[in-house]
Amino acid sequence: MKPLLDVLMILDALEKEGSFAAASAKLYKTPSALSYTVHKLESDLNIQLLDRSGHRAKFTRTGKMLLEKGREILHTVHELEKQAIKLHEGWENELIIGVDDTFPFSLLAPLIELFYQHHSVTRLKFINGVLGGSWEALTQGRADIIVGAMHEPPSSSEFGFSRLGDLEQVFVVAPHHPLALEEEPLNRRIIKRYRAIVVGDTAQAAASTASQILDEQEAITVFDFKTKLELQISGLGCGYLPRYLAQRFLDSGALIEKKVVAQTLFEPVWIGWNEQTAGLASAWWRDEILANSAIAGVYAKSGDGKSAI
Repeated sequence: MKPLLDVLMILDALEKEGSFAAASAKLYKTPSALSYTVHKLESDLNIQLLDRSGHRAKFTRTGKMLLEKGREILHTVHELEKQAIKLHEGWENELIIGVDDTFPFSLLAPLIELFYQHHSVTRLKFINGVLGGSWEALTQGRADIIVGAMHEPPSSSEFGFSRLGDLEQVFVVAPHHPLALEEEPLNRRIIKRYRAIVVGDTAQAAASTASQILDEQEAITVFDFKTKLELQISGLGCGYLPRYLAQRFLDSGALIEKKVVAQTLFEPVWIGWNEQTAGLASAWWRDEILANSAIAGVYAKSGDGKSAI
Protein backbone atom coordinates (compact mmCIF):
# COMPACT_ATOMS: atom_id res chain seq x y z
CA MET A 1 0.00 0.00 0.00
CA LYS A 2 2.83 2.42 0.86
CA PRO A 3 4.33 2.41 -2.70
CA LEU A 4 0.84 3.13 -4.07
CA LEU A 5 0.40 6.08 -1.72
CA ASP A 6 3.82 7.34 -2.77
CA VAL A 7 2.79 7.14 -6.42
CA LEU A 8 -0.50 8.93 -5.71
CA MET A 9 1.41 11.77 -4.07
CA ILE A 10 3.84 11.88 -7.01
CA LEU A 11 1.03 11.98 -9.58
CA ASP A 12 -0.74 14.72 -7.65
CA ALA A 13 2.42 16.83 -7.45
CA LEU A 14 3.29 16.11 -11.11
CA GLU A 15 -0.11 17.28 -12.34
CA LYS A 16 -0.01 20.43 -10.18
CA GLU A 17 3.65 21.36 -10.86
CA GLY A 18 3.87 20.29 -14.50
CA SER A 19 7.19 18.41 -14.47
CA PHE A 20 9.19 15.83 -12.55
CA ALA A 21 11.75 18.50 -11.68
CA ALA A 22 9.17 20.79 -10.09
CA ALA A 23 7.36 17.89 -8.42
CA SER A 24 10.62 16.59 -6.96
CA ALA A 25 11.32 20.00 -5.40
CA LYS A 26 7.88 20.00 -3.78
CA LEU A 27 8.30 16.46 -2.43
CA TYR A 28 11.98 16.91 -1.45
CA LYS A 29 13.13 14.00 -3.62
CA THR A 30 15.21 13.71 -6.77
CA PRO A 31 13.46 13.52 -10.18
CA SER A 32 15.03 10.10 -10.77
CA ALA A 33 13.59 8.78 -7.50
CA LEU A 34 10.09 9.93 -8.46
CA SER A 35 10.41 8.45 -11.95
CA TYR A 36 11.66 5.13 -10.58
CA THR A 37 8.78 4.88 -8.07
CA VAL A 38 6.15 5.47 -10.76
CA HIS A 39 7.84 3.11 -13.21
CA LYS A 40 8.06 0.34 -10.59
CA LEU A 41 4.30 0.48 -9.92
CA GLU A 42 3.63 0.43 -13.66
CA SER A 43 5.80 -2.66 -13.96
CA ASP A 44 4.30 -4.39 -10.93
CA LEU A 45 0.70 -3.86 -12.12
CA ASN A 46 1.46 -4.12 -15.85
CA ILE A 47 -0.16 -0.74 -16.54
CA GLN A 48 0.95 2.58 -18.05
CA LEU A 49 0.29 5.75 -16.06
CA LEU A 50 2.42 8.19 -18.05
CA ASP A 51 3.09 8.57 -21.75
CA ARG A 52 6.79 9.41 -21.99
CA SER A 53 7.03 9.58 -25.79
CA GLY A 54 7.08 13.37 -25.92
CA HIS A 55 9.25 16.07 -24.36
CA ARG A 56 7.15 15.93 -21.18
CA ALA A 57 5.38 12.98 -19.66
CA LYS A 58 1.60 13.05 -20.12
CA PHE A 59 -1.07 11.20 -18.20
CA THR A 60 -2.64 8.21 -19.89
CA ARG A 61 -6.36 7.46 -19.36
CA THR A 62 -5.33 5.04 -16.61
CA GLY A 63 -3.07 7.69 -15.11
CA LYS A 64 -5.86 10.29 -15.12
CA MET A 65 -8.21 7.84 -13.41
CA LEU A 66 -5.63 7.00 -10.75
CA LEU A 67 -4.92 10.71 -10.25
CA GLU A 68 -8.61 11.52 -9.75
CA LYS A 69 -9.40 8.59 -7.46
CA GLY A 70 -6.04 8.91 -5.75
CA ARG A 71 -6.74 12.44 -4.64
CA GLU A 72 -9.83 11.19 -2.84
CA ILE A 73 -7.68 8.56 -1.11
CA LEU A 74 -5.02 11.11 -0.18
CA HIS A 75 -7.69 13.38 1.32
CA THR A 76 -9.07 10.47 3.33
CA VAL A 77 -5.60 9.53 4.57
CA HIS A 78 -4.90 13.14 5.52
CA GLU A 79 -8.16 13.39 7.47
CA LEU A 80 -7.43 10.06 9.15
CA GLU A 81 -4.03 11.31 10.25
CA LYS A 82 -5.59 14.50 11.68
CA GLN A 83 -8.23 12.45 13.46
CA ALA A 84 -5.63 10.15 14.99
CA ILE A 85 -3.66 13.14 16.28
CA LYS A 86 -6.78 14.79 17.72
CA LEU A 87 -7.85 11.57 19.43
CA HIS A 88 -4.39 11.22 20.92
CA GLU A 89 -4.63 14.80 22.20
CA GLY A 90 -7.95 14.04 23.92
CA TRP A 91 -10.60 15.02 21.39
CA GLU A 92 -13.47 12.52 21.23
CA ASN A 93 -14.20 10.64 18.02
CA GLU A 94 -17.93 11.21 18.65
CA LEU A 95 -19.80 13.40 21.12
CA ILE A 96 -23.44 12.67 21.93
CA ILE A 97 -25.29 15.71 23.24
CA GLY A 98 -28.67 15.21 24.88
CA VAL A 99 -30.93 18.23 24.51
CA ASP A 100 -34.01 18.58 26.71
CA ASP A 101 -37.11 19.38 24.70
CA THR A 102 -37.60 22.65 26.61
CA PHE A 103 -34.21 23.91 25.41
CA PRO A 104 -34.24 26.25 22.36
CA PHE A 105 -32.16 24.13 19.97
CA SER A 106 -31.73 27.03 17.51
CA LEU A 107 -29.30 28.62 19.98
CA LEU A 108 -26.91 25.69 19.45
CA ALA A 109 -26.63 26.27 15.68
CA PRO A 110 -23.95 29.01 15.94
CA LEU A 111 -21.98 26.84 18.36
CA ILE A 112 -22.16 23.87 15.97
CA GLU A 113 -20.77 26.05 13.18
CA LEU A 114 -18.02 27.42 15.42
CA PHE A 115 -17.10 23.94 16.66
CA TYR A 116 -16.74 22.49 13.17
CA GLN A 117 -14.57 25.39 12.04
CA HIS A 118 -11.83 24.15 14.37
CA HIS A 119 -12.66 20.61 15.51
CA SER A 120 -14.20 18.78 12.56
CA VAL A 121 -12.69 15.41 13.57
CA THR A 122 -15.31 14.98 16.32
CA ARG A 123 -18.67 13.82 15.02
CA LEU A 124 -21.64 15.40 16.79
CA LYS A 125 -24.84 13.50 17.52
CA PHE A 126 -27.86 15.14 19.14
CA ILE A 127 -30.61 13.25 20.93
CA ASN A 128 -33.83 14.46 22.54
CA GLY A 129 -35.03 14.04 26.12
CA VAL A 130 -37.94 15.16 28.30
CA LEU A 131 -38.01 15.51 32.12
CA GLY A 132 -36.32 12.49 33.74
CA GLY A 133 -35.34 11.17 30.32
CA SER A 134 -32.66 13.83 29.95
CA TRP A 135 -30.83 12.84 33.14
CA GLU A 136 -31.38 9.16 32.35
CA ALA A 137 -29.67 9.55 28.97
CA LEU A 138 -26.60 10.81 30.80
CA THR A 139 -26.55 8.31 33.67
CA GLN A 140 -27.18 5.33 31.38
CA GLY A 141 -24.45 6.33 28.94
CA ARG A 142 -26.65 7.30 26.00
CA ALA A 143 -25.33 10.88 26.12
CA ASP A 144 -21.94 12.37 26.98
CA ILE A 145 -23.37 15.76 27.90
CA ILE A 146 -26.93 17.01 28.42
CA VAL A 147 -28.31 20.52 28.10
CA GLY A 148 -31.48 22.00 29.59
CA ALA A 149 -32.25 19.15 32.01
CA MET A 150 -34.76 19.97 34.74
CA HIS A 151 -35.27 18.58 38.26
CA GLU A 152 -32.42 17.65 40.57
CA PRO A 153 -29.19 16.25 39.06
CA PRO A 154 -27.86 12.80 40.02
CA SER A 155 -25.83 12.54 43.23
CA SER A 156 -23.17 10.23 41.77
CA SER A 157 -19.61 11.56 41.59
CA GLU A 158 -19.36 10.13 38.07
CA PHE A 159 -21.29 13.11 36.76
CA GLY A 160 -20.65 16.82 36.85
CA PHE A 161 -23.26 19.51 36.45
CA SER A 162 -23.72 23.27 36.50
CA ARG A 163 -26.89 25.30 36.76
CA LEU A 164 -27.78 27.23 33.62
CA GLY A 165 -30.37 29.27 35.48
CA ASP A 166 -34.15 29.00 35.73
CA LEU A 167 -36.68 28.41 32.99
CA GLU A 168 -39.71 30.68 33.32
CA GLN A 169 -42.98 28.90 32.60
CA VAL A 170 -46.39 30.49 32.06
CA PHE A 171 -49.88 29.01 32.27
CA VAL A 172 -51.59 29.72 28.95
CA VAL A 173 -54.84 29.00 27.14
CA ALA A 174 -56.37 29.95 23.82
CA PRO A 175 -58.70 33.01 23.86
CA HIS A 176 -61.68 30.75 23.11
CA HIS A 177 -60.86 28.27 25.89
CA PRO A 178 -63.30 28.38 28.87
CA LEU A 179 -60.48 29.25 31.29
CA ALA A 180 -59.77 32.45 29.35
CA LEU A 181 -62.89 34.01 30.91
CA GLU A 182 -62.30 32.76 34.45
CA GLU A 183 -61.33 35.27 37.13
CA GLU A 184 -57.67 35.28 38.16
CA PRO A 185 -55.86 33.83 39.93
CA LEU A 186 -57.11 30.42 38.86
CA ASN A 187 -57.25 27.75 41.55
CA ARG A 188 -56.61 24.04 41.16
CA ARG A 189 -60.26 23.14 41.54
CA ILE A 190 -61.13 25.19 38.44
CA ILE A 191 -58.10 24.12 36.40
CA LYS A 192 -58.65 20.39 36.84
CA ARG A 193 -62.09 20.65 35.25
CA TYR A 194 -60.34 21.10 31.92
CA ARG A 195 -58.04 18.91 29.88
CA ALA A 196 -54.29 19.43 30.29
CA ILE A 197 -51.77 19.10 27.47
CA VAL A 198 -48.51 17.56 28.72
CA VAL A 199 -45.28 16.30 27.20
CA GLY A 200 -44.47 12.69 28.06
CA ASP A 201 -41.39 11.83 30.10
CA THR A 202 -38.81 9.96 27.99
CA ALA A 203 -37.33 8.14 31.00
CA GLN A 204 -37.30 4.40 30.38
CA ALA A 205 -35.92 2.91 33.58
CA ALA A 206 -37.32 5.28 36.20
CA ALA A 207 -40.98 6.05 36.81
CA SER A 208 -42.21 8.74 34.43
CA THR A 209 -42.84 12.24 35.72
CA ALA A 210 -45.98 14.24 35.00
CA SER A 211 -45.63 17.25 37.29
CA GLN A 212 -48.10 19.36 35.34
CA ILE A 213 -51.13 17.06 35.76
CA LEU A 214 -53.43 17.59 38.72
CA ASP A 215 -55.15 14.69 40.49
CA GLU A 216 -58.11 13.42 38.48
CA GLN A 217 -57.38 15.86 35.63
CA GLU A 218 -57.96 14.62 32.09
CA ALA A 219 -54.86 14.96 29.92
CA ILE A 220 -53.48 14.50 26.43
CA THR A 221 -49.83 13.41 26.43
CA VAL A 222 -47.75 14.45 23.42
CA PHE A 223 -44.14 13.88 22.40
CA ASP A 224 -42.72 17.43 22.28
CA PHE A 225 -43.39 21.03 23.29
CA LYS A 226 -44.03 22.17 19.72
CA THR A 227 -47.02 19.81 19.55
CA LYS A 228 -48.16 20.88 23.02
CA LEU A 229 -48.03 24.51 21.87
CA GLU A 230 -50.10 23.76 18.77
CA LEU A 231 -52.79 21.92 20.74
CA GLN A 232 -53.06 24.69 23.30
CA ILE A 233 -53.37 27.32 20.57
CA SER A 234 -56.17 25.23 19.08
CA GLY A 235 -57.98 25.33 22.43
CA LEU A 236 -57.86 21.57 23.04
CA GLY A 237 -56.30 21.95 26.46
CA CYS A 238 -54.43 24.10 28.95
CA GLY A 239 -51.07 24.02 30.64
CA TYR A 240 -47.67 25.56 31.20
CA LEU A 241 -45.22 26.48 28.44
CA PRO A 242 -41.72 27.99 28.55
CA ARG A 243 -42.12 31.75 28.27
CA TYR A 244 -39.61 32.02 25.42
CA LEU A 245 -41.73 29.55 23.42
CA ALA A 246 -45.10 31.13 24.24
CA GLN A 247 -44.18 34.83 24.14
CA ARG A 248 -44.69 35.35 20.40
CA PHE A 249 -48.18 33.88 20.63
CA LEU A 250 -48.99 35.89 23.73
CA ASP A 251 -47.99 39.04 21.85
CA SER A 252 -50.16 38.13 18.86
CA GLY A 253 -53.16 37.18 21.00
CA ALA A 254 -53.14 33.52 19.95
CA LEU A 255 -52.61 32.63 23.63
CA ILE A 256 -53.59 34.27 26.90
CA GLU A 257 -51.51 34.09 30.08
CA LYS A 258 -53.47 33.27 33.25
CA LYS A 259 -52.26 33.69 36.82
CA VAL A 260 -52.61 30.66 39.08
CA VAL A 261 -52.94 30.50 42.86
CA ALA A 262 -49.65 29.69 44.62
CA GLN A 263 -47.85 29.17 41.32
CA THR A 264 -44.08 29.08 41.10
CA LEU A 265 -43.02 30.09 37.63
CA PHE A 266 -39.34 29.13 37.60
CA GLU A 267 -37.81 25.69 37.14
CA PRO A 268 -34.05 25.14 37.73
CA VAL A 269 -32.26 24.01 34.58
CA TRP A 270 -28.91 22.25 34.30
CA ILE A 271 -26.10 21.21 32.04
CA GLY A 272 -24.56 17.86 32.98
CA TRP A 273 -21.68 15.71 31.75
CA ASN A 274 -19.94 12.40 32.39
CA GLU A 275 -16.78 13.13 34.39
CA GLN A 276 -15.31 9.70 33.60
CA THR A 277 -15.47 9.99 29.80
CA ALA A 278 -15.33 13.77 29.24
CA GLY A 279 -12.67 14.80 26.76
CA LEU A 280 -11.76 18.09 25.11
CA ALA A 281 -14.90 18.23 22.96
CA SER A 282 -17.14 17.79 26.00
CA ALA A 283 -15.22 20.52 27.82
CA TRP A 284 -15.49 22.83 24.80
CA TRP A 285 -19.26 22.48 24.63
CA ARG A 286 -19.67 22.87 28.37
CA ASP A 287 -17.63 26.09 28.43
CA GLU A 288 -19.28 27.57 25.35
CA ILE A 289 -22.83 26.87 26.56
CA LEU A 290 -22.16 28.33 30.00
CA ALA A 291 -20.60 31.45 28.47
CA ASN A 292 -23.26 31.99 25.79
CA SER A 293 -25.22 35.20 26.36
CA ALA A 294 -28.20 34.12 24.23
CA ILE A 295 -28.66 30.97 26.32
CA ALA A 296 -28.22 32.97 29.52
CA GLY A 297 -31.01 35.26 28.30
CA VAL A 298 -33.46 32.36 28.21
CA TYR A 299 -32.60 31.11 31.69
CA ALA A 300 -33.08 33.96 34.14
CA LYS A 301 -31.18 33.57 37.42
CA SER A 302 -34.31 33.75 39.59
CA GLY A 303 -37.01 31.57 41.10
CA ASP A 304 -36.92 29.12 43.95
CA GLY A 305 -36.53 25.96 41.86
CA LYS A 306 -40.00 24.48 42.36
CA SER A 307 -42.15 23.13 39.56
CA ALA A 308 -44.94 25.24 38.13
CA ILE A 309 -47.75 23.05 39.41
